[in-house]
Amino acid sequence: MSGVKFDLKPITEKPARSYRKGSKYDPILDSFMEAESNLVEVSFEGREANYLRTQLIKRVEARALEGVKVSVINNVVYLEKT
Repeated sequence: MSGVKFDLKPITEKPARSYRKGSKYDPILDSFMEAESNLVEVSFEGREANYLRTQLIKRVEARALEGVKVSVINNVVYLEKT
């Protein structure tokens, strides 16, 4: 054979798939909703502004948050209560 090592284990059933509840972006939205400010600048280490905007918009829609606008201006993400 080709010398590839592998191992096979007999099992009785496949494990159930686990789903993540919520999102790592939810704490950003929670803090914003609790804050008194109507306009905030958001930064998230390791994420570009446009990616962060997309993820926040998805979470706003999934949570049906009314009156929250997410925008990017000059590569900076802003959350605004409208």
